Amino acid sequence: MSQQDPSGHPYQPYGAPYGEQPPPGYGYGYGYPPPPRHEGPSANAIVSLILNILAVVSCCNIFGIPGAILAGLAISRAPHEPERARTMVMWSWVLLGLGFALGVALFLFLGLSGYLND
Repeated sequence: MSQQDPSGHPYQPYGAPYGEQPPPGYGYGYGYPPPPRHEGPSANAIVSLILNILAVVSCCNIFGIPGAILAGLAISRAPHEPERARTMVMWSWVLLGLGFALGVALFLFLGLSGYLND
């Protein structure tokens, strides 16, 4: 269906009719899609490794040692076995939290029982 503009030339209504492909040269979006992401070590594993190492160095958190080992293994296995690496990172966080909770409980026990008084 063409309509007439005031100058007398026929023109098409705005937009293509429903169901038709856009004319050639018009694409969807702004260029080519981005390349696939490189699955490297995740930030979660790196942060877990750093915090576990800091817990071992600063607080003598004994559970930080296996937590750091698990986080390091997860970083190395992330490209090949992502599901297993995710599980390792989860357990490294659990060990970090468990060590932190036991450290707080130990200081509370020592403080409340009077061992920290001068």
